[in-house]
Amino acid sequence: MPIRKVLIVDDSKTELMFLTDLLQKNGYTVKTAEDADDAFRRLAEEKPDLILMDVVMPGQNGFQLTRAINRTPEYADVPIIICTSKNLETDRVWGMRQGARDYVTKPVDADELLGKIKALG
Repeated sequence: MPIRKVLIVDDSKTELMFLTDLLQKNGYTVKTAEDADDAFRRLAEEKPDLILMDVVMPGQNGFQLTRAINRTPEYADVPIIICTSKNLETDRVWGMRQGARDYVTKPVDADELLGKIKALG
């Protein structure tokens, strides 16, 4: 299934603007959420084809939210790419264990991210 609709979950306005701009310029429809509650509201409104997930956020962190989404039957098939400044191998492994399909570190390399999205689509 081609990826067209992307939900970005990040508490940084700067990061949301950068990723939204990058994805829209490449033909994707983008919705954003700033925390776990917001993310579930957005999921209920319209199921995305992909979620880009920050890790460090107030309340539920991105690892917890990734696990929660993967355990929710109607969203379990939505691929999640973790997009974070946490660049340790242990973080990457933990993120993948929570159900993420891929892992990208910030600052995000636009070509790397677009390549990973295309690989999933």
